[in-house]
Amino acid sequence: MSKQPLSNEKLYLYAIVSGLDGTILGPIGLEGDTVYSMTSGRVSAVVSGVPERLRPERRHLAAHHAVLKRLMAETDAVLPVAFGTVADGRKALCQILSRNHKAVLDTLRQVTRCVEMGLRVTWDVPNIFEHFVDTHPELRAARDRFLTGHREPSQNDKIEVGRLFDRLLSEDRETHAERVEEILAPRCVETKRNTPRNEREVIHLACLVKRDRQEEFEAAVFEAAQLFDNRYAFDYTGPWPPHNFADMALDFKPGRVPAQALV
Repeated sequence: MSKQPLSNEKLYLYAIVSGLDGTILGPIGLEGDTVYSMTSGRVSAVVSGVPERLRPERRHLAAHHAVLKRLMAETDAVLPVAFGTVADGRKALCQILSRNHKAVLDTLRQVTRCVEMGLRVTWDVPNIFEHFVDTHPELRAARDRFLTGHREPSQNDKIEVGRLFDRLLSEDRETHAERVEEILAPRCVETKRNTPRNEREVIHLACLVKRDRQEEFEAAVFEAAQLFDNRYAFDYTGPWPPHNFADMALDFKPGRVPAQALV
């Protein structure tokens, strides 16, 4: 088992929690380092030593997420910290916790006994542009006017049709998101829309859900799916630590190793 780092050695951060004063979780860190908690006031940072070569390798990412999973099982509130966040030592970390104490406590209260559930809705069609041509007469008319016929369409013609497609895409996403959120909202503490990753993605939602209401959330997803035909695919994931609801940055003073935002 690895020893806990000395006071002046850098510390790797996994999460901030409440109620784990001095707890040692064991040798489950990135390189088998001992994971333990350091407390300042009413909040604790869960930390270990820093590997000699800290890289986002699969084994390191797996260990990081395994610690978060353990914390989710043993505490009521977890603020996950982004992979790769390092502090300059115990004294520096205690100062960070003290400086951010109120903000951290407020966020911990928000996520107490909550998990994050994700929902992605995608257009399940062979060609997204052709789907919009079939379902939007305005786009079909523009396509026929600018992109078909005997002449080669100009760059401006293509830009004009592309802009119309993008506008209709955004409008449909907004309409569909509102329909889905109306059903999910009563089962959620909070929802956040993430930016779609590609053209086919309709909705990418992060939902903060009370742990004892997960079944209600899942039932609401199926209820929402009934509003759409088979050209839409619904996929929900979780439970996860509340990454999208721990969106605060730790206040590191200049000269310290910078902390990434809590995510």
